[in-house]
Amino acid sequence: MKSYFVYILKCRDNSYYTGITNDPNKRIWEHNEGLIKNSYTHSRRPVTLVYSNEFNKVYDAISAEKQIKGWKRKKKEALINRDFDLIHELAKCKNKTSYLLK
Repeated sequence: MKSYFVYILKCRDNSYYTGITNDPNKRIWEHNEGLIKNSYTHSRRPVTLVYSNEFNKVYDAISAEKQIKGWKRKKKEALINRDFDLIHELAKCKNKTSYLLK
């Protein structure tokens, strides 16, 4: 069975890049080699792997990648640190109409 990985890289400028691959070692090598000149990481090398999660189904990996890409930095850092309580707290709605604020 083939595995798929969602990964987060920390770039030289301290930004994060989230991607998906079926070969993490090869993909990180590709990022650091700068093989794709117009990619986000090309001008931010070197990059370091700070998080990865394995999936059995490509659709689950794609879904996780899209979700993480939509997160703010603080939530990504909670994931990197495996602080699931903080992720849960950061996911709570905090606008004026939230039942949590009433």
